[in-house]
Amino acid sequence: MDLSPAQQKAVFVLVVVVLAALGYWLILPKLSHSGGNSAAAASTSPAPSAPASAPAEGPASGTPAATGTASPTAAGSVNIYAWLPFTQQDLADAASATEKFSVDYNTFTYTESPAAYVAKMSGLITGQLATTLQASYSTPGVAALRTSQKQVSTGTAVINSLRGFGPTSLTFIVTTGQRLVSSRGTTNGSTQYAVTVTGSGSNWQVDDIELASAGNS
Repeated sequence: MDLSPAQQKAVFVLVVVVLAALGYWLILPKLSHSGGNSAAAASTSPAPSAPASAPAEGPASGTPAATGTASPTAAGSVNIYAWLPFTQQDLADAASATEKFSVDYNTFTYTESPAAYVAKMSGLITGQLATTLQASYSTPGVAALRTSQKQVSTGTAVINSLRGFGPTSLTFIVTTGQRLVSSRGTTNGSTQYAVTVTGSGSNWQVDDIELASAGNS
């Protein structure tokens, strides 16, 4: 089921808390048993002050040793994806589709037709978005400028964060780069977008792209 914005924020907060706890439990044993810090070793050595044979002689003295070894294992077994409507592999596949699309979105040449521009994104975008992008690429003023200046653009993309999610959709914040070579010289720029992908498993397609500042969730 879809989560409301408030529920999504609650899940993110919970994930942050769990990861912080995980880091604490993984680091604490290393600090307490490190041989590189003699002062730390001296300060922690009184805790297991019972003789080496104590664990076998009485359950009370064996308790500290048991908790010291069990905590990292327990913390390490936490699976935050059990609380989310997608798996770790789902997230990786969705992110991969988002990055590929974002690169293609800013990659074009003045000799390329609108149909050819959209065709290279086949499989990465929904039919509705394909129609929208082809119409945008064909806009008379934009197309005329692209041709007259002989523009050739190369795109790059980096995912910055996950803005929102649901059982069948994920919205990523992506910073796209563009190197534009034309008859007027070479320019480099970047723009941040909110890119929404829909699907499941390994089948994800970009359904929407908007400026990140416009709010797309």
